[in-house]
Amino acid sequence: MADPRFFARAGPLTLEQLATIAGAEIGGTADPDALFADVAPLDAAGPDEVTFVDNKLYVDRLPSSRAGACLLRPSVAAKAPPAMALLLTAEPYHGYARIAGAFHPAPPVTPGIAPSATVDGTASLGPDCAVDAGAVIGRGVELGRRCHVGANSVLGDGVVLGDDCVVGPGATVAHCIAGARVIIHAGVRIGQDGFGFALGAEGHLKVPQLGRVLIGDDVEIGANTTIDRGTGPDTVIGTGSKIDNLVQIGHNVRLGRGCVVVAQVGISGSTEVGDLVMMGGQAGLTGHLKIGAGARIGAQSGVIRDVAPGMAVTGTPAVAAREHWQRVTTLARLASKKAKD
Repeated sequence: MADPRFFARAGPLTLEQLATIAGAEIGGTADPDALFADVAPLDAAGPDEVTFVDNKLYVDRLPSSRAGACLLRPSVAAKAPPAMALLLTAEPYHGYARIAGAFHPAPPVTPGIAPSATVDGTASLGPDCAVDAGAVIGRGVELGRRCHVGANSVLGDGVVLGDDCVVGPGATVAHCIAGARVIIHAGVRIGQDGFGFALGAEGHLKVPQLGRVLIGDDVEIGANTTIDRGTGPDTVIGTGSKIDNLVQIGHNVRLGRGCVVVAQVGISGSTEVGDLVMMGGQAGLTGHLKIGAGARIGAQSGVIRDVAPGMAVTGTPAVAAREHWQRVTTLARLASKKAKD
């Protein structure tokens, strides 16, 4: 059960309510009026809690679980304990996300401006916004409705955020226009200078960075990630993209819709990434590349060439995933043969 010191809990909720929330079907003869108090992991859940099984690696733990209810696929339902209520769905993790959100909805914004916050007189704050202690909101900033600006964060002159945006503590946002429901976690840096210099033997001349950062709706940006503003073209983060902690996105990068960028990825300047691309942790992309829609880039890959739409690549330098693993297997065989000689 989630620690009530940190997470407020709604409920209880009936099994029938949970099925409706998750878009699941109640399995067998389970009581639709049975009440449940919270969600919990498979190994820790108790009789009044809901859990889920999605990854096949955890199916063997299902028979020993004490959870009162479980979201799972029909194909693994036979492994569940007899007393466990089943919520059958093709997407258990999606169902769990909806149920967890029902038990633990995002806390409502408490409107108001802290006395120690600094809000320029030309800024425009929509109804029901909250500005926490020590925050600074610059000239001409525009906030939509119900935005929450965290403690000691800074919104630079002219920044625009749509409705229901959250800026975490200590974040800085400059030269940025963002849509609705954007979540910017603690320590994020958006809109600072891109790394642009005209190199020369007598010194490296700084190139003014005259672009912006444009962020679509429903984007989430993890803690301590940095997104540089463009040189002249804008840096663009597409609608629905999810960016993990400690990611670096260089100037002029264009990230498509619905992309997933995992921790410590670095994307160099002017690279164009299509829609629904997935990048594993610590992948590095050189500049001026074109990554096609639906491509998948494995963890710790070094990408130095364009990637075709839908292609999976891995390794350094990155090649087609199948080719990479063939090389790894061949090298392992050669090493084993050498050791036996």
